[in-house]
Amino acid sequence: MPRDGDIVLVTGGCGFIGSEVVRQLRERGYTVRIADNLSKPSSRPPAGCDFVRVDLADPTCVRPLFDGVRRCINLAARIGGIGYFHRYPATILSENAKIYSNTFEAAADAGIERMVFVSSSMVYESTDRFPSREEDIHHIPPPLTAYGFSKLMGEWYCRAFADQYGLRYTIIRPFNAFGPGEEAGEEVGEAHVIPDLIKKIRSGQHPLEILGDGRQTRCYTHVRDIARGIIVAMESERAVDQDFNLSTGRETTVLQLAELLFEICRPGRPFATRSVSGFPSDVRRRIPDTVKAREVLGWTAAISLEDGLRELVEGSARTARE
Repeated sequence: MPRDGDIVLVTGGCGFIGSEVVRQLRERGYTVRIADNLSKPSSRPPAGCDFVRVDLADPTCVRPLFDGVRRCINLAARIGGIGYFHRYPATILSENAKIYSNTFEAAADAGIERMVFVSSSMVYESTDRFPSREEDIHHIPPPLTAYGFSKLMGEWYCRAFADQYGLRYTIIRPFNAFGPGEEAGEEVGEAHVIPDLIKKIRSGQHPLEILGDGRQTRCYTHVRDIARGIIVAMESERAVDQDFNLSTGRETTVLQLAELLFEICRPGRPFATRSVSGFPSDVRRRIPDTVKAREVLGWTAAISLEDGLRELVEGSARTARE
């Protein structure tokens, strides 16, 4: 829990996961400083926070952000859907490397208590071990995509800066976050699958176009659950120098997801899909082992996929009417 003068720095705090982390931190009484470049058109800094608009890839801007900071939740990164990964691999790798170098160096220089690095389930991109356990990361091949590799690189920053500078860390690997605030992209695959599918359904597309055969599986985890897990890990002494999968254990195919969304958006209408060409690095299966988060942090996902999708669709419909 927060102490007097306890500042938490949240990089990327106006993003999809970051904005929910900030909201929950403030509910718990923390003083929050947000560092974000507002790269998404809809990004808005919340009231009541110390907000700094900054390019974290510029090293001259980063060190002052850590003044008075006790802990940092490091979410800032170039991110998007599978199409984005394939269109901008060099940008992703270059920009994320700069962000991590600058934030870790500034954190070590400031002597903060802990860096909470938000990685990605994409670090398991090349695994053949299911469900994927945290310790598997030391034995499986590295990711094929630039984004997955950049996130694995961020995890190595955690361990290297701990070894050389004593910077304590916690690594969080969210699995397929969904919920309010995530936008569809202009092109298919620019954003994640759920906002993409909702956009297609609402546009009247029928049959609904699915990238690939639709048998790809994911574990869709609500953003409120993920944000809660990040904060629980930040507060836990047992999480120091540890890594955690944060996810539901429920494995869902893209076809099952599409049918759920279609029924919510177009109840009673016939459901039909059409397969279209996907992307070469579309992972076939992604399912985590969630035992460590449950046993060490006491965290489990609480919001079901059906409830979260219904809330998301109804909330976005209200926003559109307003």
